[in-house]
Amino acid sequence: MVTDILVEGGRALLGGEFAETSLRIAGRDIGAIGDDQGRSAFTIDARGLLVLPGIVDLHGDAFERQMMPRPGVDFPVDVALADSDRQAIANGITTVFHATTWSWEPGLRSGDNARKLLEAIESLRPRFAADTRFHLRHETYNLDAETEIGQWLSDGRVDLLAFNDHMDSTVASLAKPQKRNRMVERTGLSGNAFDELVQRVVARAHEVRASVSRLAGIARAAGTRMLSHDDESPDMRRAFRAQGVAIAEFPVNEPTAREAAAAGDFIVFGAPNVVRGGSHTGWTKASEMIEKGLCSVLASDYYYPAPLLAAFRLAADRVLPLAQAWHLISTAPAEAAGLADRGRLAAGQRADIILADDEVPLRPRIVAVIAGGRLVHLTEASRVVQPAAASRRAVAIA
Repeated sequence: MVTDILVEGGRALLGGEFAETSLRIAGRDIGAIGDDQGRSAFTIDARGLLVLPGIVDLHGDAFERQMMPRPGVDFPVDVALADSDRQAIANGITTVFHATTWSWEPGLRSGDNARKLLEAIESLRPRFAADTRFHLRHETYNLDAETEIGQWLSDGRVDLLAFNDHMDSTVASLAKPQKRNRMVERTGLSGNAFDELVQRVVARAHEVRASVSRLAGIARAAGTRMLSHDDESPDMRRAFRAQGVAIAEFPVNEPTAREAAAAGDFIVFGAPNVVRGGSHTGWTKASEMIEKGLCSVLASDYYYPAPLLAAFRLAADRVLPLAQAWHLISTAPAEAAGLADRGRLAAGQRADIILADDEVPLRPRIVAVIAGGRLVHLTEASRVVQPAAASRRAVAIA
């Protein structure tokens, strides 16, 4: 395993600006930055390429498609996660938070699946190329899970905790055949059984607020960062902030986003929203929120290529310079998650590094990825790889 690497001559993002320089990697970290770095066991010629800090993805649930590519068609969790790891790395994501929904539903978003995912992430983490973490999306009406989730938090097994409440939209979707059918297929229940389950869950609405308060208290004590999902109003954002929930994930309107920004909360929107030019739900347009200073983090949401593409789209559309756009997918999400060792290129930082070819507008191409000091993804080896011994022989022959 190569852990002594010299990245030579690329346009590196340093302190908010691009500069042509070299980076030496020693072990897991960036050892030094500068032009005079000597030789290493392994040298990558990055001339003509951008050298960028790895993407930190706070919310990605595209792995669900590897687990259940079609309704009722399941694949083993370890196979699904291994494939998702490869996809994430190939798109420059070096720190990935798998956003795992534990709902009151059976099926894909059941407690059994959440347990399997957590155990698989914990056991397989050393084998993954990306630093893989567990983001638990707790459906707040899932009251029977409170005790177990509280224990997970106390044991330090949850890296991010999100409070989700999709009950209103679920009830509304019962009258919409297409949406209702998708929900029913996901659970594996009959239509009547699903309707009855929703009625039983809704009947306990009066218990939800106290449950959220108890779990938030446990998360605060454990030092676990928390998010609130789809905040609908400034009052809702203030209520969650009072519980120590400092990340607003996908606020559904501008007044709510402004409330979050005024208080210094992190504000997350989906990178696919930027790439596609708007939300697939018809809600807030992320690029407009970014222009107004009302978005601090972009996440892959349901599509791993999106953060990389979104940063370059923002630059091409002159919403933000590329250096500032990259902040939304690397530095800021690292800060939101409390990961002070990554998200920027600097000596002593974790060596999570992307080499990208930006020759084709709006279509950046990942050439190499270094994660935790290891070269984990490489294309065009003949172009960028120079083993030190071979380089010395070439010089001697000349």
